Amino acid sequence: MSTATADSVGRGTKPSKASKDHKKPTAAALKGAIQLGIGYAVGNLSSKPDRDVLMQDFSVVESVFLPSEGSNLTPAHHYPDFRLKTYAPLAFRYFRELFGIKPDDYLYSMCNEPLIELSNPGASSSWFYLTSDDEFIIKTVQHKEAEFLQKLLPGYYMNLNQNPRTLLPKFYGLYCIQSSGVTVRVVVMNNVLPRAMKMHYMYDLKGSSYKRRASRKERTKSSPTFKDLDFQEMHEGLHFDPDTYGALMKTLQRDCRVLESFKIMDYSLLLGIHVSDRKPLSRESRCDSRKGQKVLYSTALESIQGNAKAPEPVADDDTLGGIPAKHKDENLLIFLGIIDILQSYRFIKKVEHSWKALVHDGDTVSVHRPGFYADRFLKFMGSTVFKKMHPLRGASSRRKKNSFYVVKSASQEFLSPLKEEKKEEKKAQSLDNLDGNFYSSSKQPDVLPRVSFESTGNDEEDIENSEARRASSSTIALDDPLPSPSGSQLDSELDVYLRHTDSPRGPSGVEQSFVSQHPQT
Repeated sequence: MSTATADSVGRGTKPSKASKDHKKPTAAALKGAIQLGIGYAVGNLSSKPDRDVLMQDFSVVESVFLPSEGSNLTPAHHYPDFRLKTYAPLAFRYFRELFGIKPDDYLYSMCNEPLIELSNPGASSSWFYLTSDDEFIIKTVQHKEAEFLQKLLPGYYMNLNQNPRTLLPKFYGLYCIQSSGVTVRVVVMNNVLPRAMKMHYMYDLKGSSYKRRASRKERTKSSPTFKDLDFQEMHEGLHFDPDTYGALMKTLQRDCRVLESFKIMDYSLLLGIHVSDRKPLSRESRCDSRKGQKVLYSTALESIQGNAKAPEPVADDDTLGGIPAKHKDENLLIFLGIIDILQSYRFIKKVEHSWKALVHDGDTVSVHRPGFYADRFLKFMGSTVFKKMHPLRGASSRRKKNSFYVVKSASQEFLSPLKEEKKEEKKAQSLDNLDGNFYSSSKQPDVLPRVSFESTGNDEEDIENSEARRASSSTIALDDPLPSPSGSQLDSELDVYLRHTDSPRGPSGVEQSFVSQHPQT
């Protein structure tokens, strides 16, 4: 069934010309009709058996009329009569199951208590509603956005199957309410910023600079949402440990490539910053929404952990899934997600970029071709917004230096007894040699002292002698005992030995000279 009706969507909820004779429904009546319609659609879907999602399931639109007095198929209610359209019900049921959302929990979150209306700081005219348990956001979308989302579902289905951990919006349902000539199309998504955590700073970041500063009206709010130029003035970057920074940037790169493949641009990163060092909210003012978390991969920390197993949600966890970071000396918790992905680079966007580029620098405006937009977005996030923490080099070097000295002293203590033992052994060996075996040891030949070599006056003979000395060995063993030299000879030979200890010459000449000076007796 086609979604085309005699309505014009405009801002997502706009009366048509045929509604002049009808009373326009109030905002409370519209919220009630949305909750009743979603409850009816989910309850009716439970009667259908589970099966695999087929290609035609993405284009299905189911329509039912709910009169205020009720019918055989619909309950009675006190809202104006309205028509409900449910887009791709089986596909969205699969998405909810993928994120671990049970039908009863989904119904309880959507229908148990009235929706909470939120303000919209963006340029779009969408309305935002929050469920009382802080789990889901309901956003009104235009006709083109709803149509684009339905065309996007097959690719979205493939991407979620490959990686459910993503910073992209998690879509749980797409519905249309028509009442008294007013048409409201809504999409149900995950909530990025939990109300239970006080957000001291909120940013809507695109990576562009043209008109990217919060307006005066926005700045007067109690919780304003700032933009790119405001971030550069108020923060010098958010610092993460290397592992967290790597996981965050890898997730952003993967998500941006997915959006680029769908020709999507003009998306934003919604960033909430909680300063942990400031006075926290009291236990009484905190809501119990995250106690018994209903949705998998819904927190910021779970969305960037990659293949690592996410920790089980803890009831008393005060971080609520925030990513730890630092800014100067402040400890922070970061909550973030990519939003506004239903803007494709259609003809109207191409025209918008063209006329803006005529007046301003084309690379600074937010509307740009998807490839350039993704690269600029990632560069801004990876270099300006998010930064990697580096350990203090001085502290690490001191630790390494101290540990080196400890190891060195321990090794010295261990090796010093061995050195003493070797010295004692050498000393004992030298004493044994002095007792009479100085010249007669054939098993361990002794090193003979070197003596001076006088020049023969013949250069050729000197060269031959030097070459012979280089080719000979460094130790000499004498089988026959030699006569003991006199004291003066020993002194002169010792002096020569000390002078030539480090000489590279071989001892063959020493052997000849020594024998010539001390003939056998």
